[in-house]
Amino acid sequence: MKHGGIFFIIGFFLCGQLHAQINPLKDSAVASWNAPHKTDGSTDSIAVFKINVEGNKRTKPQIILRELSFHRGDQMAKKDISAELKLSKQQLMNTALFVDVDLIPIETDSTLEVQVNVKERWYLFPLLYFKLIDRNFNQWWVEQHRSLDRVNIGIKFIQNNITGRNDNLDVWLITGYTKQITLRYDLPFADRKLKSGFNIGFIYAGQKELNYATGDNKQLFYRKDDAFVRTQTRFDFTYSYRPDVRQRHTFRVSYNKEHISDTVLKINPNYFTNQGTEFTYIDFNYGFRYNHADNNSYPKDGFLFQGNIYKRGLNHETNLLMVNARAVYALPIAKKSFLHFEAMAQIKSPPSNGYTDQRMFGYNNFQMRGLEYNVVDGMTGLMLKTSIHREMLHFEVKNPFKSKTHDRIPFRIYLKAYTDMGYAKLPNAAASNTLNNTLLHTYGFGMDIVSIYDFVFKIEYSFNQLGKQGLYLQSRNDF
Repeated sequence: MKHGGIFFIIGFFLCGQLHAQINPLKDSAVASWNAPHKTDGSTDSIAVFKINVEGNKRTKPQIILRELSFHRGDQMAKKDISAELKLSKQQLMNTALFVDVDLIPIETDSTLEVQVNVKERWYLFPLLYFKLIDRNFNQWWVEQHRSLDRVNIGIKFIQNNITGRNDNLDVWLITGYTKQITLRYDLPFADRKLKSGFNIGFIYAGQKELNYATGDNKQLFYRKDDAFVRTQTRFDFTYSYRPDVRQRHTFRVSYNKEHISDTVLKINPNYFTNQGTEFTYIDFNYGFRYNHADNNSYPKDGFLFQGNIYKRGLNHETNLLMVNARAVYALPIAKKSFLHFEAMAQIKSPPSNGYTDQRMFGYNNFQMRGLEYNVVDGMTGLMLKTSIHREMLHFEVKNPFKSKTHDRIPFRIYLKAYTDMGYAKLPNAAASNTLNNTLLHTYGFGMDIVSIYDFVFKIEYSFNQLGKQGLYLQSRNDF
């Protein structure tokens, strides 16, 4: 099975061939950005004389201008005009503010005028909320027998781009499997230079079922129907600094208070590191993100990197240091084909017996295709995912609802083949958890459907080292 999978993938591969003054500006304006001028020293260059912005009914012009790779007054080599316009379009689309962007150059002998046309997204989303609480669709459909008791429902009010500065307000009122109240406001550009911002949030959640341990490479659950078995309260504040369009630094501090029932403590005394029913701590996190890819939700060309240093606790009982990094690299190999590489690494210290500190594969971004039904605990983990993609269809569907900005909905369909490898180290792992401290490997093939609003739906048929295979459905982005 193992060698057959490798030959299948090889066969598929072969076949696949500011320093700025923010002056009040109209929605459609001749916009300027007083950034340092760039010169290339070439006589075959042209000056950016004017930048016109149209279509932005809510978004401030300076937020749009900040994402451009050029500014008014810059000298640009004529041979670079096309590449600069392409890069600027990618950066504007990656703000998640627009459904479409078009940059039109108007060139004379010595000057360049650029017309920037944008189509804004819908920014107000008062939505009915329906979400499975299991880690993926297959786990809910097969292992949990499609139980509606394992579903969260409620109202999710999202107001994006409130003031036109790409700021967002979230209010979630959730019931069902989890009772949850979430309030969050995010303002990425709070200063005049459009480099600093902040995010503040509050979460209260209670649940009647809890994953208290891992056995036979799967989650073990305890449920109590008449009371919460776990509650959580959290306040957090984040400061962000974005020196340019590719980099972002974040500094977060949060206060956390968690409580579990006495029964959970009896069946797993090491659920928390302090071996108690209540766990209160302050944590700190520094994050760095670098984005040099054509698309955030489905990169086909470019590189993305994200790293975090996390410190929990101010005393011995709560102490934990965690460092992790994730990189995604997309490499075009033909007009409609590209390779996709993803690498992740995480290390935690000091070694902990607390179950909540040991979760690794199957949680957050540590996902291996083909192991959707399994989890693997660890204090140290590595993962490498490789795939090849080829676009097979690209079409648009007319919107059945009348809309000036969303008249047509685009769809792209890609076929892919992939193989994943991983390793999770956990000293003193339970004998029934056979995936710890061993090389993990999976492979398979599938189809991705990519559409408007960063929608990515994945249909995958995967094989794993346990000799199992199956069809898996996913709805998540690559970064």
